[in-house]
Amino acid sequence: MPDTQLDAVSVKAGSIHWKRNLTVALIGSFTTIVAMTLLLPFLPLYVEELGVADHAAIVQWSGIAYGATFLAAALVAPLWGRLGDIYGRKLMLVRASLGMTVAISLMGMAGNVWQLMALRLFVGLAGGYSSGSMVLVATQTPKERSAWALGVLSCGIMAGNLVGPLIGGVLPPVIGIRGTFLAAGAMIFLAFLATALLIKEEKSPARKQAAKASGGWISIPDKGPVVAMLATGALLMFANMSIEPIITVYVAQIVPDATEVTKISGLVMSAAALGSILSASRLGRLADRIGHWPVISGALAVAGLLLIPQAFVTSSWQLIVLRFLMGAALGGLLPCIAAVIRHSVPDSAAGSILGLSVSSQYVGQVAGPILGGFVGGHVGMRAVFLGTAVLLLAGGAYAWIVRPKTTETGAGSASRAAADQFDA
Repeated sequence: MPDTQLDAVSVKAGSIHWKRNLTVALIGSFTTIVAMTLLLPFLPLYVEELGVADHAAIVQWSGIAYGATFLAAALVAPLWGRLGDIYGRKLMLVRASLGMTVAISLMGMAGNVWQLMALRLFVGLAGGYSSGSMVLVATQTPKERSAWALGVLSCGIMAGNLVGPLIGGVLPPVIGIRGTFLAAGAMIFLAFLATALLIKEEKSPARKQAAKASGGWISIPDKGPVVAMLATGALLMFANMSIEPIITVYVAQIVPDATEVTKISGLVMSAAALGSILSASRLGRLADRIGHWPVISGALAVAGLLLIPQAFVTSSWQLIVLRFLMGAALGGLLPCIAAVIRHSVPDSAAGSILGLSVSSQYVGQVAGPILGGFVGGHVGMRAVFLGTAVLLLAGGAYAWIVRPKTTETGAGSASRAAADQFDA
């Protein structure tokens, strides 16, 4: 049977289970992200408990331990994606959830800060459940529903980032820091069981053979859209994170009551995440209807325009509203990015390239706070807002310029046909 027919059979069969796969991946992604982020409120306290006494050293080790996970994840995401192309995406989710269960449980038994750091690195190397879920959902969901499904999954991931620190602030006083890590490990173990028992992945022998025979990047017929989405993913995370280091200081300038600064800063940070959670599935559904490229270009442009008044706010409620609206504008970008990549590459390379996309997003996540803090400290905080606005507007214009000149449906079909022909 020709490869194109095998792919068609795979897509048709996969659509039988795609809703159940989406549900399990959504719950598993939410659970693992909560477990990865719940240590934020008490990480410095745990570092101190592990024997670090100097205040500067506590801050330094806390930053290193937290960032180690994302650095390691950025390095191995393309590798796990390629192995998923060859051996199956479900297997990668089972591996990630089991590895994270062991690593996070062991964090509660760490004897010194070096062991904590090693385990944080191991979480990044062995993890990747949420990015693997993106690959599974993107490849197992019918094409016409892919952006909506990825939007729903993005909601779960962003909700995990929002809920994790809240749980991390509540549990340690009740069950202790070490008990909190063990509880998080038990929670991920349940996600491991659900993944192993409930997810049904339809595999294509042709895809496996093609993945082994060719490298991921070389098999892409038209690399332009993929390059644009890698840049957009990095830009999205950069825009989200560039403001983070200066928010508390910026809020202190517009809030007269010093005792309210921390609370208002938390609301400002949460507003963007809440806006993204509420809009992701809706923008994904819109993209399925009108095309991904208009949504990507429009979202970047709207977010860029919303950053400009943020540089000139005079009260905290103005900043909260603007951050919420900006989050709502950017909420549909991650599912659209994944959907464009999925439609632009052969099935045999989807995991590799989506893994590369995750790495590019981590680059933006690391670069955003570094550059935002540097510009805010040396040039001024308004420059951070305005500079990020310029980058988003330029990104929106770039996405519009490089979009396929034919209709997106036709372009996507042509791209997939070319990819299938290449696999054949």
